[in-house]
Amino acid sequence: MKKVLTVLGARPQFIKASVVSAEIVRRNDITEVVTHTGQHFDSNMSDIFFKELGIPVPKYQLGISGGSHGEMTGRMLIHIEHVIKVECPDIVLVYGDTNSTLAGALAACKLNVPVAHVEAGLRSFNMRMPEEINRILTDRISSWLFTPTDIATQHLNREGIPKDRIVQAGDVMYDVALFYGARVNQESGRLNELSLNPKQFILATIHRAENTDDLVRLHTIVKSLIKISKEILPVVWPVHPRTRQTLSEQGWLTILEKAVKLIDPVGYLAMVQLEKHAALIATDSGGVQKEAFFYGVPCVTLRDETEWVELVTSGWNHLVSPISVEVIFGAISRALSAKPARIEPYGNGNTAVAIVDELTR
Repeated sequence: MKKVLTVLGARPQFIKASVVSAEIVRRNDITEVVTHTGQHFDSNMSDIFFKELGIPVPKYQLGISGGSHGEMTGRMLIHIEHVIKVECPDIVLVYGDTNSTLAGALAACKLNVPVAHVEAGLRSFNMRMPEEINRILTDRISSWLFTPTDIATQHLNREGIPKDRIVQAGDVMYDVALFYGARVNQESGRLNELSLNPKQFILATIHRAENTDDLVRLHTIVKSLIKISKEILPVVWPVHPRTRQTLSEQGWLTILEKAVKLIDPVGYLAMVQLEKHAALIATDSGGVQKEAFFYGVPCVTLRDETEWVELVTSGWNHLVSPISVEVIFGAISRALSAKPARIEPYGNGNTAVAIVDELTR
């Protein structure tokens, strides 16, 4: 029986891994040990979170967070190396592009354990982003590169990655969306609590440092959401505590609260419900861009670039740098009236099966 050591560090990675873990549980030729580096502390990741999503509780909780990128990655490398020596896995499985991803891949490679990378081949072509560095280096040392799209596969082909290491399995987030999207409905949960009607509100999620740490960009987003909420549709914004503190320190919170429905961060299933029933989603999240598409909701991405270019070219996603209120307001107005054709770039919803089939082949 093959043993897989899965290294995760953030809530989105656990959500992506949930469907692969569920598929591993169904097999009798493969087993999994989960390690949580602790990179992102999330109060929503309680025992209820793991039970609700059917995710195995991590056997190893490393509790490593904070510090510079180099310090964090180095500490993770030391501890993950120890876990690998104890567990002696056949494969180390990593997801995405966090410091945990890179540390898990490096530790495995240096101990001659094959690495499997889910969401391989994604590129923003912005080397200022730590995520871009992490994903490129992880791809270079992985034995299995599970790409989600044709474009991701093409990136790896151009970079000279041997074709026998590339497996276009589809996007594991599509599996997740199909499974959990079917478990929520408009009659329960946060819609009722917030007195929201389906397709009669805009959902905003803003968390990236390029927006929250840049006061000019953040102020532009704040003014845009206020104008949108007054002139188009009510805006609901789950606000991270650190962002809320910044808004308060800048004196923007009071006026924002009068126009926009600010709420605390919500659990995953509650977030799915809000996404599924929104008229439009304005976000700077990579994952939320795709979730909007999976639920047939138009999206405006408030960033300078995106890894999911197929959604931009197809018209499902509108990429907008938050440089002015007029630009953001115009983009959201146009996106609400757009009627893009349905595309299927992310596979057929059986990505987890394809991944585990390949690992056990």
